[in-house]
Amino acid sequence: MNRRATLLSAVFVSWGLAQNPAHAADPLRIGVAAAITGPGAESGKYLVQGAKLAAEEVNKAGGVLGRPLEFVIQDDQSTNPGAILAFSKLAADPTLPAFIAPVRSTQVQAIAPDVAKTGKPAMIGGTDPQLTAVGNPWLFRFRPNDRYSARVIAEFGVKTLNRRKWALVHSSDTFGTSGMRNLAAALKEQGIEPVVVQAFPNNSQDFTAVALAVKQSGADVLGTYIPFETDQGIFARQLRQLGVNIDWVGSSTTSSATALKLAGAALEGAYAASDFHRDANPVAKAYAQKYEAAYKAAPDFFSAWAYDAVTILARAINQAGSVEPGRIRDALLATTGIQGAEGMYKFDGNGDGLHGYNVVRNERGAVTFIKRVEFEQ
Repeated sequence: MNRRATLLSAVFVSWGLAQNPAHAADPLRIGVAAAITGPGAESGKYLVQGAKLAAEEVNKAGGVLGRPLEFVIQDDQSTNPGAILAFSKLAADPTLPAFIAPVRSTQVQAIAPDVAKTGKPAMIGGTDPQLTAVGNPWLFRFRPNDRYSARVIAEFGVKTLNRRKWALVHSSDTFGTSGMRNLAAALKEQGIEPVVVQAFPNNSQDFTAVALAVKQSGADVLGTYIPFETDQGIFARQLRQLGVNIDWVGSSTTSSATALKLAGAALEGAYAASDFHRDANPVAKAYAQKYEAAYKAAPDFFSAWAYDAVTILARAINQAGSVEPGRIRDALLATTGIQGAEGMYKFDGNGDGLHGYNVVRNERGAVTFIKRVEFEQ
């Protein structure tokens, strides 16, 4: 059986993670919608691995309500229609009390109406601020939203790098458009209007026109919101091939493990507002060590948010003492002062748990930590 077939076969079955024979109770299963195939498959692999690591720890500690935690995984195929189909299959199972939803904002937006209709908590990784601002009470975000990343990118680029001629490049989807608008607003607060703004569709193969526009603009710094690592890598290489070597301060994908691998030296020296770094806090450092021991690779935010989501969801169900959705929701909203790999969790009424970003830099392929920036809710 080839690798693709093996991955696909795993999508349609319950993935059991408990090995402790002391668990005699029936498993408690959580639904997971992740990119098993498509251009986001690498991020989906990280998501599943982070969730799996958390579940193994939960089960070693006694499980959830005395039951071993398991996952039912559906492939979102890295697309909006795929995400809708994946979630609909999960939502049709009445035994699943909660879900780990996709990491892409555009896919979370696509499934949000069905999440509201299902009426069960969904842990999300999409960072578009609007996802939790439209009154859906069942979305809980385990990454900081992009109002915060935009402020970090703008303030670091202007005040630390002393750059004022900004080029903004973004995907034309929900994530990229929202990120660009928030970054433009944050720059405006600094008295800056971008010299050029360029959008592109996801899964582009040729960024020549975008890169030329940046080059011809005379910009001295580049701000980006690019969701897919493949696009990040191709754009970086084509930008450098055209001789554009200005400062770069991007969103989290700029520092993701897969983007660094694909871009190689083209992302050397780039900065990012990243929600995860192993040196940001002691839990992040311990998580990175456990992840590396388990998977022989370095973790990034695609795995860290899922690790935190499963850990805190399990804690909330145990505190609720029930799998009734409303009680789980109340326990999640009451979560405060819990340090995770991504940061210190304190959920607000909209379901946003984190309120800060790390500034990091790519130095010869290694992502180095510069500082953590926290904001008031």
